[in-house]
Amino acid sequence: MSRESILAAVAANQPGSMPLPDISFLMGDATDAIANFTTTLTTIGGKVLNVTGFDEIKALIPQHFDAEKRVVSTLTELADIAELNQGEAMDPHTLEDIELTIIKAHLAVAENGAVWVTEELMGQRVLPFICQHLAVVVDAKTIVPTMHEAYQKIGTGAYGFGTFIAGPSKTADIEQSLVLGAHGPRSMTIFLLG
Repeated sequence: MSRESILAAVAANQPGSMPLPDISFLMGDATDAIANFTTTLTTIGGKVLNVTGFDEIKALIPQHFDAEKRVVSTLTELADIAELNQGEAMDPHTLEDIELTIIKAHLAVAENGAVWVTEELMGQRVLPFICQHLAVVVDAKTIVPTMHEAYQKIGTGAYGFGTFIAGPSKTADIEQSLVLGAHGPRSMTIFLLG
């Protein structure tokens, strides 16, 4: 049997379309989304700092990070305290010494402490993963209770690359020793805006 006839047989034997199941009963309660997000992220090793604007973020950076080392951001609002990287082509080897990366997220998820970031907000895809410390600006109004709501918001979006990031990088061995910063950022801080 030829490749074409096999693929034609598979295409001819597809099941009919069915409506997606109603999962509205899985939707979370948005009333405590901010508190739940903060609790969850803190539990998995992250930190949440409530801020009212970018001037407050600028003041907090030297208090929580070594601002004397290399700080990179994709946010023009932080251009006076960080090196801007908005996706311009560069040799990835020049990113090896980044102490802190500051990016913005589209939304956050209360149930697992994750933030949704697409390539347009990352600059270079590697920025949130190669740095020693990651800080993410999240608008408090964008926190959703569960991943179901998150997927409803991002499901129809047009993006080439996107990822959920939840807390600092971590691993645990068979003896249950937890190591933070095992293969990515050693810390994750959320600047919760609003």
